[in-house]
Amino acid sequence: MNGAMWRVVSRGTSLIFHSKKRSALSVPVRAFSAPTGLYGFPHLKTAKGFQSFVDEAIQRSGELISYICRKQPAAEVMRAMDEISDTVCSVVDSAELCRHTHPDREFVEEASKASMRINEYLHYLNTNHDLYDAIKKAEQECHMLSEEAKRGVRNLRVDFERGGINLCSGKLDRVNTLNIEISQLCREYNENIVMDPGTVDIYPSSRIPRNLHYLVKPIHRSVSLITKDLSGSRSTLKEKGFRITTDPQTLSSVLQFSSDDEVRKMVYIRGNSVPHANVDVLKRLISARHELAQIMGCSSYAEFSIKPNMALSPKVVMSFLLEMSKMVKPKTREEHKLLTKFKREKCGQSDGDLRPWDETYYMTMMKSSAYKLDASVVGSYFSLSNCIEGLKVLVQSLFGATFHSIPLAPDESWDSHVLKLSLHHPEEGDLGYLYLDLYSRKGKYPGCAHFAIKGGRRISQTEYQLPIVALVCNFSGSQNPSAVRLSHWEVETLFHEFGHALHSLLSRTDYQHFSGTRAVLDFAEIPSNLFEYYAWDYRVLRKFARHYSTGEEIPQKLVESMQGARDMFAATELQRQIFYALVDQTLFGEQPLPHGDISSVVAELKREHTNYGHVEGTHWETRFSHLLNYGAGYYSYLYAKCFAATIWKKLCEEDPLSSTTGLALRTKFLQHGGAREPDALLNDLLGDGIYRYQDGGIMPDISCLCDEMKLVEEYPRQVHLL
Repeated sequence: MNGAMWRVVSRGTSLIFHSKKRSALSVPVRAFSAPTGLYGFPHLKTAKGFQSFVDEAIQRSGELISYICRKQPAAEVMRAMDEISDTVCSVVDSAELCRHTHPDREFVEEASKASMRINEYLHYLNTNHDLYDAIKKAEQECHMLSEEAKRGVRNLRVDFERGGINLCSGKLDRVNTLNIEISQLCREYNENIVMDPGTVDIYPSSRIPRNLHYLVKPIHRSVSLITKDLSGSRSTLKEKGFRITTDPQTLSSVLQFSSDDEVRKMVYIRGNSVPHANVDVLKRLISARHELAQIMGCSSYAEFSIKPNMALSPKVVMSFLLEMSKMVKPKTREEHKLLTKFKREKCGQSDGDLRPWDETYYMTMMKSSAYKLDASVVGSYFSLSNCIEGLKVLVQSLFGATFHSIPLAPDESWDSHVLKLSLHHPEEGDLGYLYLDLYSRKGKYPGCAHFAIKGGRRISQTEYQLPIVALVCNFSGSQNPSAVRLSHWEVETLFHEFGHALHSLLSRTDYQHFSGTRAVLDFAEIPSNLFEYYAWDYRVLRKFARHYSTGEEIPQKLVESMQGARDMFAATELQRQIFYALVDQTLFGEQPLPHGDISSVVAELKREHTNYGHVEGTHWETRFSHLLNYGAGYYSYLYAKCFAATIWKKLCEEDPLSSTTGLALRTKFLQHGGAREPDALLNDLLGDGIYRYQDGGIMPDISCLCDEMKLVEEYPRQVHLL
């Protein structure tokens, strides 16, 4: 929710019910029986229960608002505000998870209705002057509060103001209208992607390799043939072909495995030219966000979006991205030359440029040639059951905790293959709960993600509401975890999302407002980036990666080959991410755009910051949905990657599974969620040198990432340390 006070992070879930005990508030806390509905919420035994779930959330919030308005002390105001947030976010987060994963259409529809109703109520909360006045008063009287409570009160006041509550009525009405318009445009953008994925028809069918047949649809066309006899008669023949739907997953596979240059070209151009309707949608979205930012006193939407983050301003972000671009460019040129030479050798040509549709194909071939890697051999060591064991190894080694499978209560699950785990510590008891929904199915959220249902928070001196999170993936194949084989890219993605989950599960904040990933975006991505390293380290992999039939431990030489293949074009991949982030910053930067229309801006940035030119007629930005979810925030992935590289190098690399490393990660970093200033947490974790201040914002040190990617040879070291 743009500028909303009530923070909603759809990355996890947690739930604890307290019965017959009163909170610190004088408002009674409702008693609940044991969890029996969806995600443990008693209301959600049936789809229609979403209606009463919303009703009760609104009723309870109303009681708390009345309580706050009776001139409570600052500590009680903060506690009551956080309970409102917890109550409302329980509905928002559970509806979000349900909409994306539930196989029952009735549940999805009721969750969608609940989402709309609760968002309307959020608008009422975010424009409630009584609450805003109470928060301002609490901020003036907060000298006796804990540091977390002070931070909470201050953040709530700022979030109210980012929602426009202190504007005159005319401007506030316009802000509300723009927020509705932005929401509608985002929905339209996503719907267009689904409705118009693009197709290419290929004849004859022999042009598509057999290993891609599962992705394509057989088609036929009539072909007229003239007979060779004197009559000159015509006969009609049905020629078989294939229709390729150019959705991102299929597009990626075809570009990687099709040896036919023309097929790759057709698929690339089509896949990067749809949906055309989003050209106008994106233009209107940029305009609406820009107008919103200007009403809020900012020169651009990028300024409005980045202001709460560690980077603080677009100036700092652009400085970071341009420095990264300059730093990576020499090595990407070398990689581009190497790939061009390889293509020419394979094609028997002395010249010929590398085209955008060639890159993935020849990279895959070159890596395979250099390191003799077979995807099926790699996958044989990464059965899904082994990978789940790997997650258990991490929490046991680092944090002395164990995952226990626990039975799901009646109606708690949404699919028969969902698992529920408790994260248990021998001295502290249960730390939180994790749902695993790992298999692909029709209508399910297409990627991998961490969804929040409940954040952790302190209820009293003796009670803590434990976090609960859901880790959602889409692994294909059998629904027997021993039979499912993951690619190593999928293993890395699983560990990335598990980093988010651990951030939530190990969080011990007083207020759910700060629980786990409920932190500024460019800080919240650090744990996920850090845990990707664990998916590549042989000392970690040997603990769980075993051959599915022989039980053989993954060979060290195979891991070294995987690492070599990963590093082979790492600079090019990094450059691609820099380019995406620069597009995001520029489109939501100051208007009008520097080169006129959106596609011209993207084309110019591509020419300047990659080794490829723009392909006329394409506009890949029309299905780059990160522009919606992370408008002006895509830089956060790279920004967090730099911090993660430094943490890995200085804290984890020497002994990644040591309890000492785990203790530092937990007590100095993960358990604080967003409750402390990010720079203070990072400084406590590693000491000086992990960042520097520039123009009021924070710039990550990039030297560890440079060392890791061997970029310092191509670029003078002192440049990255300026």
